[in-house]
Amino acid sequence: MASSLTLVTLLLLMVSLISPSQSATCQSQTFTSNRLYTFCNDLPSLNSYLHWTYDPANSTLSLSFIATPARPNGWIAWAINPTSTGMVGSQALIAFKDSKDAMTVKTYNITSYNPLTESKVWYEVKESSAEISGGVMRIFATIVLPEKGKSTVNHVWQVGPSVTTGVPDKHEFQPANLNSKGSLDLLKGQSTASTDGGSRTKKKNIHGILNVVSWGIMFPIGIIIARYVRTFPSADPAWFYLHIICQVSAYAIGVAGWGTGLKLGSESKGVRYTGHRNIGIALFSLATLQIFALLLRPKKDHKFRFYWNIYHHGIGYTVLVLSIINVFKGLDILKPEQKWKDAYIILIAVLGGIALLLEAITWIIVLRRKSRKSTKPYDGLNNGHGRQEPLAP
Repeated sequence: MASSLTLVTLLLLMVSLISPSQSATCQSQTFTSNRLYTFCNDLPSLNSYLHWTYDPANSTLSLSFIATPARPNGWIAWAINPTSTGMVGSQALIAFKDSKDAMTVKTYNITSYNPLTESKVWYEVKESSAEISGGVMRIFATIVLPEKGKSTVNHVWQVGPSVTTGVPDKHEFQPANLNSKGSLDLLKGQSTASTDGGSRTKKKNIHGILNVVSWGIMFPIGIIIARYVRTFPSADPAWFYLHIICQVSAYAIGVAGWGTGLKLGSESKGVRYTGHRNIGIALFSLATLQIFALLLRPKKDHKFRFYWNIYHHGIGYTVLVLSIINVFKGLDILKPEQKWKDAYIILIAVLGGIALLLEAITWIIVLRRKSRKSTKPYDGLNNGHGRQEPLAP
């Protein structure tokens, strides 16, 4: 019997050593200095944990926030947002190593994603401290909430990659970072995750797909059709209608993508992707001019047709270049799996290869036509005598 118990004990010990992460929950965490808390939650993102005790009579909240910074010299933060559900407007406790390599906790009123400035916050901080062990940081604080009787708060947590001259640098904008917020019931011990981050990620994915399909794929294909297919007489006027259908469809999809981008920008005023945004506005403006070009297109023999061609072609190639640049900028922001970026690179390479092949074929056809025209005798001048008769005076 004793040997059986010993065997079971050894097996349990081996399992715990092989898979320690499986039991890494807030319930298993302990603290020095005999710190004890009434509640704890495994937060749903960023591998973070929150322990707390709330005294409603004094509106006092004692807490410990535990997380691993994005990089060894990064930072962690826990905040309450009294007015909204996101990071902007939150009143944060941020812990990091100072210039002396000692852990410190500072308070920040986060009004935007610009560089932070230490400031007073909405609640009173009675005491605060931080520690680091095994790469994991812990914030300890006792705060007094100004609204007595309110037991539910919006809380936000975050991890960052680095600190520059005592100022926490901007965190990443991956789904885990965007989803790190929720509603905390201080009395019931429950933390409900917010779904806003997942909804925003979905909108960003829709924005990216619409713009890749329109600006990044359909516009280049439409230009290839107009430049090369028209060379073949049998394709006239089919090439023109294909070109119009492709570009008008791309414009409609592109406007939808542009609209979702504006919506995303209005919902996150603290986040700015200036280059991507400015190129997007330029693309929308230039593509709109191309639509007007369709309405203003003069006939082939009109005296202004030459200038219209310069206008139409110049804007078209500008849109082509800016479209591809902005798609890559968008991919760098969205950061999808590498396979999606590789797929777009391959697609653009294939379209480029097709364009080069058709360019060579087009020049061969054009040069042959010019050659035939240059060797064709004038009508009525060669009358069967084997040589060209002189023109009558």
